[in-house]
Amino acid sequence: MPEQSPLEVAEGDPFGPHNLPYGVFTTADEPERRRLGVRVGGHVLDAGAAAHALGSPYAALLDRPSLNPLMAAGRTAWRDVRRALTAWVTVPAHRPDIEPLLHPLGSVTMHLPYEVADWVDFYASENHATNLGRIFRPDGEPLTPNWKHLPIGYHGRAGTVVVSGTDVVRPSGQRKAPADAAPSFGPSVKLDIETEVGFVVGTPSAMGTSVELAAFDDHVFGLSLLNDWSARDIQGWENVPLGPFLGKSFATSVSAWVTPLAALDAARVSPPPRTHPLLPYLDDADEEVPGGFDLRITVTLNGRLLSEPPFAGMYWTAAQQLAHMTVNGASLRTGDLYGSGTVSGPERDQRGSLIELSWNGTEPIELSDGKRTFLEDGDEVTLTAWAPGPDGTRVGLGEVTGRVVAG
Repeated sequence: MPEQSPLEVAEGDPFGPHNLPYGVFTTADEPERRRLGVRVGGHVLDAGAAAHALGSPYAALLDRPSLNPLMAAGRTAWRDVRRALTAWVTVPAHRPDIEPLLHPLGSVTMHLPYEVADWVDFYASENHATNLGRIFRPDGEPLTPNWKHLPIGYHGRAGTVVVSGTDVVRPSGQRKAPADAAPSFGPSVKLDIETEVGFVVGTPSAMGTSVELAAFDDHVFGLSLLNDWSARDIQGWENVPLGPFLGKSFATSVSAWVTPLAALDAARVSPPPRTHPLLPYLDDADEEVPGGFDLRITVTLNGRLLSEPPFAGMYWTAAQQLAHMTVNGASLRTGDLYGSGTVSGPERDQRGSLIELSWNGTEPIELSDGKRTFLEDGDEVTLTAWAPGPDGTRVGLGEVTGRVVAG
């Protein structure tokens, strides 16, 4: 019996030809040479080599060490390259050229797939924002007065965005609990996760202009899972009046794989009903393409199920976030990354952070290996997800894993 081709992906594989996420990899024999790859089942296709082998006009975009040139090429190029890649991995006549260019996933090293230009994080889950409001303002309104009127966000540190699998060093900084007489310095004792989805900008915009809601698909190349590690004790002391700084800037982990928006057409859903009128630049009531995405996320801690936050319930959409981020004339650059903010659902087992799951440490989380409030050294957190795909398939999102190590 002839050996099965690696291009014959098993039925139901969430990384079949309907998906084709992009990443950057190196091989053991050429550890310094970064290549643009496309995931097909359990293999990575060397996209640049495939383009050369088939005489493709897209070789100049694919034979690169990062995704940035392809992302900068714009939506028409994204569509045409995706069509070509789909043909390369599905048309039997291409197999003699394509099969030698496939590398088993376990044999390659994955890298950050794009050069991050700017990093912005939002706060778009009403459930998450309400939970934190109840924790920190138990006698007041859980949501701040502006929350239902605009997507709240902050500008973070792009230089500490790291690829999945990178260890996270426990940060040190100033901490001061309400009962403490003075601040102290030391390693964070409330190290947390934030289960998020990151959106990657491809097409830039000119400074002094804004990006309308309908132009979201023209500017955003794709998305990936993201874990915005947070030192809650450092954050709590520094947060007022200018917001997150050292409590956030030490590390943000992203998947090694970027799922193109075109792979998620079947996962588009309408966001929750709005309870407050929106200003015109944020009003998506009449948009033809729904702004939400039905992403089913799973969070594990040391291999044990921690929570399953549903992304479809996010109050603010990625299109609204992009519109708000540029409404003042701030320009977009290729490689800009912005996060959804923590994804949390209405149920306890759908909360996307430990501060919610343990109610700021007052309700320890029961795990099979003991109780937990915040992260301990050696803990490993993994985010995985899937979305509905065409014809009943599932679209897998590349995982995000990070292990906490002592500082």
